[in-house]
Amino acid sequence: MRAVLLVLFLLAGPALAVQPDEMLADPALEARAQALDEQIRCVVCRGQVIASSDADWAHDARLIVRERIMAGDTDQEVLDFFVARYGDFVLMRPRMSGANILLWAAGPIALILGGLAYWRLRRRLPHETQPALSAEEKARLDRLMGEDR
Repeated sequence: MRAVLLVLFLLAGPALAVQPDEMLADPALEARAQALDEQIRCVVCRGQVIASSDADWAHDARLIVRERIMAGDTDQEVLDFFVARYGDFVLMRPRMSGANILLWAAGPIALILGGLAYWRLRRRLPHETQPALSAEEKARLDRLMGEDR
């Protein structure tokens, strides 16, 4: 039973939402369209590319991608078309330009600043050392340790 479930699990591939009626007749152009579908984020689903989304907006976006390709647009022109209408958010990998540079750099900068603050704070705090045991404390400790044996 486990083997059957394992085989079924391994055979289950990602479900692509591209419908047969959306596909272009030219395999080379369809390959370009599918590659672009993987780069454009569905604005309804937000976490999915339009290639795997069943949302109506994603269906319309896939049709627009194919229309733009058939009109002779380059891949960059198709992406620019969507960015002009929906902003950089529509790209699965937003461009590093303008305000996005700050967003790309915020994580590493925060990590570096946090590390520097921790290092400075550690240097300023006095290191607490444990005072040595007095002779009386050592004797009491020896007595207590001897009782356990």
